[in-house]
Amino acid sequence: MSNVDGTGDRYVVGVDYGTLSGRALVVRVRDGVEVGTAVHEYRRGVIESALPDGGPPLPPDWALQDPEDYRDVLRHAVPAALADAGVDPTQVIGIGTDFTACTVLPTLADGTPLCEVPELRHRPHAWVKLWKHHAAQPHADRINALAHERREPWIGRYGGKISAEWQFAKGLQILEEDPEIYRRAERFIEAADWIVWQLCGAETRNVCTAGYKGIRQDGRYPSTDYLGALHPDFADFATKLDGPLLPLGDRAGVLSARAAEWTGLPAGIAVAVGNVDAHVTAASAQALTPGRLVAIMGTSTCHVVNGNHPAEVPGMCGVVDGGISPGAWGYEAGQSGVGDIFGWFVRHAAPAGLDSHERLTELAAAQPVGAHGLVALDWWNGNRSLLVNHDLSGLIVGLTLATRPQDVYRALLESTAFGTRMIIEAFVEAKVPVTDIVVAGGLASNRLLMQIYADVTNRPLSIIGSAQGPALGSAIHAAVAAGAYPTIHEASAAMGRVDEGVYQPVPENVRAYDALYAEYRALHDHFGRGADDVMLRLRAIRNAAAQPAQADTVLEVVG
Repeated sequence: MSNVDGTGDRYVVGVDYGTLSGRALVVRVRDGVEVGTAVHEYRRGVIESALPDGGPPLPPDWALQDPEDYRDVLRHAVPAALADAGVDPTQVIGIGTDFTACTVLPTLADGTPLCEVPELRHRPHAWVKLWKHHAAQPHADRINALAHERREPWIGRYGGKISAEWQFAKGLQILEEDPEIYRRAERFIEAADWIVWQLCGAETRNVCTAGYKGIRQDGRYPSTDYLGALHPDFADFATKLDGPLLPLGDRAGVLSARAAEWTGLPAGIAVAVGNVDAHVTAASAQALTPGRLVAIMGTSTCHVVNGNHPAEVPGMCGVVDGGISPGAWGYEAGQSGVGDIFGWFVRHAAPAGLDSHERLTELAAAQPVGAHGLVALDWWNGNRSLLVNHDLSGLIVGLTLATRPQDVYRALLESTAFGTRMIIEAFVEAKVPVTDIVVAGGLASNRLLMQIYADVTNRPLSIIGSAQGPALGSAIHAAVAAGAYPTIHEASAAMGRVDEGVYQPVPENVRAYDALYAEYRALHDHFGRGADDVMLRLRAIRNAAAQPAQADTVLEVVG
């Protein structure tokens, strides 16, 4: 992959931590050319059924990870990317990282994960809770109910609901299900900040995760009175989160000798402040201008857009001052299942001979809009925005004996586009403009899906000019942290890239999708806004069957 031209060039490394692997990317500072890359798959992957090495089984909706997998990315992917680039390590001036979020772990005061304390290794709550750990939904419900009851000023900044994925719900779950782990956890930290701690030996917190995932608004966390009202022992939770808070693009520290040995990079180079995979991609997509929404589309989708002012948008993940880039109010929304939904159908429902994305896409593309007679709700992994309820589930309406696999597949593709349109309309109704969309992530390669999104949203779609948007974004932030550019905006202009207006809405398709979207929206509101809680009741029945001992309590969750 090497595009190395001369010995005078300087380089930065971006490391993108995903759900199943970590990727390192070596990037030339002057123009953003990607010269080397490597991927390291996590050995443990996602821990969902039982703890490793004969550990106890896990309840439904759990998703854990092993922090040693994150260190292994530094040990393997970074040296391999350097070798692929053919770059002399002495030419590298900085490293930046990004992470899935909210992915959090409890640690000792020195950053040691509790799952690495021998006597705690068999305790599930000692491990990393991955972003898609959804077992804290009842705790999120209580957090939200009490916030509205008390009229807490911050709840509106999060669309009226805190997600089960975020820090406070997961922290409250730990306290109530394993108080000893909560007590032993001197720090509760995003993996985005923990890996930076591993790189430079200094604890920092970034404004992005502190704001979106940690309910930090206007310079403070929720009050001890509020937290104590949730649970008397939860009053100190913010002290486990509070640390040196730095803006995006700042230097968190310099690479330690230990991390230099892991990575093969020179000790003393700049380490950028941690960041989130979606938010960091805005820089690589040259999408820092207010109104230009970035949709990072993979297993899930995260939507981020800058605005000029703070607004309360129902169902959003949050609005944070400087949350995407300094000088703007950054908005975040998301869908907790997108590519995962398509993958589920291919793996578990498509018959032999049609069990590939390529073949199903080819067949689905041959039919006119609406010809399948179906509409689906994209809640296979719950709903992040606008409903913020991870106990919701998927739905397909209109199945007949004539329905074919490609019909269902196309309906699933369309359902995720409808979910994105719901998010865009919520922004616009709250006076946060969305003028166009830039798509990043692996799903951008599906031309049918991209055209569906352009038609459903009635907006032009641009495509990021890099297959490694988060890693490139982290490299851009590393260049700023190293002093190569004075601001993220200038680094983005020089190092980012985007192919403009690749997909344009087709007027007749826009009209046809308006009719289907009206049906989607009716189903969305009926099943998602309380008219019929059948999805919640079915989940409670499922959980009771999976955990018979808890049968008489779990059915109470829906009342």
